[in-house]
Amino acid sequence: MTTTGMETPVSRADTTLEADSVTELFTSAVALTLRGRRVSPRGMGTREVLDVRLILRRPRARLLHLPPARVLNTAFAVAETVWILSGSDDAWIYTFNDRLRQYADDGVLRGAYGPRMRRWHDRTDQLAKVLTTLRHDPDSRRAVVQLYDPARDADGHSDVPCTLGYRFHLRSGRLHMSTTMRSQDLWTGLPYDMFAATVLHELMAGWLEADLGDYHHHVDSLHLYDTDQEKAEAVPDSAVRGPELCDLTVPWEGFDDLLSRVQAGQPVGHPGWDTLAAALAGYRLWKGGDRDAAVDHAGRIPGPIGEGMRTWYAELATRTRTVAG
Repeated sequence: MTTTGMETPVSRADTTLEADSVTELFTSAVALTLRGRRVSPRGMGTREVLDVRLILRRPRARLLHLPPARVLNTAFAVAETVWILSGSDDAWIYTFNDRLRQYADDGVLRGAYGPRMRRWHDRTDQLAKVLTTLRHDPDSRRAVVQLYDPARDADGHSDVPCTLGYRFHLRSGRLHMSTTMRSQDLWTGLPYDMFAATVLHELMAGWLEADLGDYHHHVDSLHLYDTDQEKAEAVPDSAVRGPELCDLTVPWEGFDDLLSRVQAGQPVGHPGWDTLAAALAGYRLWKGGDRDAAVDHAGRIPGPIGEGMRTWYAELATRTRTVAG
């Protein structure tokens, strides 16, 4: 994927992208954003496109796989998802992405989505509220999870949520989900945000005994930092459809206990969640220095998660050799 370095006007029609997999959406979004206007919020040079809508027709095709141009930390994608769904802002997440520490205040990520979703102002489990709302009124337009909190987020802490909230609409037996982002870092953030959100989408559909509908990702400012532009230009012009992950539907009752066991890397007797637990357990081996065991462990993880883990370890090994050289 190449760019002339000159701004090319982006038409309104260009800003709606639709695909069957995150891999295809990401490829299209890179091409779009490379044509964006140059802006410099907080002095950081970026290319930006305003008011972008991404539609994912197959929400289980949620794992970006586009080596060698973009290699995802699959373990972090899993870990962040479990961290959010469990309502946590605990420091265990740094094991899977130590770079998050730079956004923490006194060791805590003040904008963590989990506590806001599961314990809004220490009182309200918004997931439970959405589930109750749609069970009582399937046509409701009030099934909303709010994440941005102006009372907190105007106070100047380092971590301000990019996601404003989630909405769910149950229509004709299909559950559709929409996410609104005030800001979206295309290269670093989008693949992880869509992974976590579509897991929530699938879970909510299962709790409502509904079919999985379309996932809509609305972005006010989709942007690419100058530091990532050269890497983005190496992304191919098109991509094949990424594979769908295993089904993750489980009952609402006992869900938090399941998350606790998955976070600890323990099997739970569900093929999809056991795969995610294995990814977390294996990455802890890597971080603990037993890298041969981690690679061997990844070789036994089935499906796209296992492939993603193996690709990530290969990427880390390449980076280590480059630094050593």
